[in-house]
Amino acid sequence: MRVLIEDLQNKIEVTEDMIELVNKAVDISLSMEKFSIPSEISIMFVDNRYIREINKEHRQIDKPTDVLSFPIVDMYEGVINSDEGDFDLDEDVLLLGDIIVSLEMTKAQAEEYGHSFERELAFLITHGVFHLLGYDHDTPEREEKMISKQYAVLETLNLSL
Repeated sequence: MRVLIEDLQNKIEVTEDMIELVNKAVDISLSMEKFSIPSEISIMFVDNRYIREINKEHRQIDKPTDVLSFPIVDMYEGVINSDEGDFDLDEDVLLLGDIIVSLEMTKAQAEEYGHSFERELAFLITHGVFHLLGYDHDTPEREEKMISKQYAVLETLNLSL
């Protein structure tokens, strides 16, 4: 698994510990799903202004949000639905998609919910990863399934409440 991280904001310093946490959260999420196909996920750290623009453009919601996911592969709950996908032929990896996280919103939500920035960041990263794997929260049952998977990753990272 390859995780590409791009920092496109200047409000919160991105540390090596944060990068390590993101990589662990991605690895654990994929391991729990027994997803072993060599793959790549791109993660962008942005501020509220940037994520608001993307949210407005892609979802017609003119406000900032915490995380957005843009899957490339057609999946449903960890199972690939189609053999069509985007492969990096030079690297021989499946490109799963992009996750965009507002670090500004991450910090605000961590303070609002009374837990650490690291816990909130890991929660948002896992949320994005499970969306890329075809999980969603469009029904109460599917939301419970997705959130329970996120909590299991947080527990493995010793970041549960």
